[in-house]
Amino acid sequence: MQKVFDIITTAVSDKKRLFAVLIDPEKCVGTALDKVITIINHANPDFIFVGGSQLQQSVEKTITHIKLLTKIPVVLFPGNRLQLGNNADALLLLSLISGRNAEWLIGQHVKAAKAIQQSRLETISTGYLLIDGGNTTAVERVSKTTPIHRDAIDEAVSTALAGQLLGNKLIYLEAGSGAKNPVPTALIKAVKAAIDIPLIVGGGLTSTDAIEQAYKAGADIVVVGNYLESHMEALIPFCAVRN
Repeated sequence: MQKVFDIITTAVSDKKRLFAVLIDPEKCVGTALDKVITIINHANPDFIFVGGSQLQQSVEKTITHIKLLTKIPVVLFPGNRLQLGNNADALLLLSLISGRNAEWLIGQHVKAAKAIQQSRLETISTGYLLIDGGNTTAVERVSKTTPIHRDAIDEAVSTALAGQLLGNKLIYLEAGSGAKNPVPTALIKAVKAAIDIPLIVGGGLTSTDAIEQAYKAGADIVVVGNYLESHMEALIPFCAVRN
């Protein structure tokens, strides 16, 4: 299989939009997961992200089951060092650069470094920016960090640029799972204009119009998860926005 980062960079070079569906193994298990994968195969997103902020279920077991049912690349989206699975196609190694909690900037990474190296997973360093989505999200609670204000565009731009200069391969703008509001388009545009690496946007995207606006503002990859847990039928029109 082609490396995930190569898929992303080729798509960006070709000005192709990418879509990822996020599955939380804590909320999607058993026959429910089977049904979700059936819809995913029909919608055909580019990636399946697997992870969550407060995960206790086995990530590796979930990935094994997913890969039995689909050929779509599975990418780890870990909330902590325990959420690893050697059978994924790639790992987004997230550093919460919008916060100042050392545990989520580098602490968890130090604890997981040897396991990641031994796994030989394709590891993609990702600068993760939490943006105020209008309510307190799981990421904010777990990380004990304050999100960047929706109007603090200069701060978001400088933070994303710092991530790129530090060697991040991707920048991820996250309003948070269950956010009332998505990342503002003005903020997406400003960050996209400042960086030279692919941009991911997620959180609070609950309509085809919101997804289209995120793409138009500069998102290379759009991620939807929480909303689809109770509106899985929306995945097909959501994915169609890419085209």
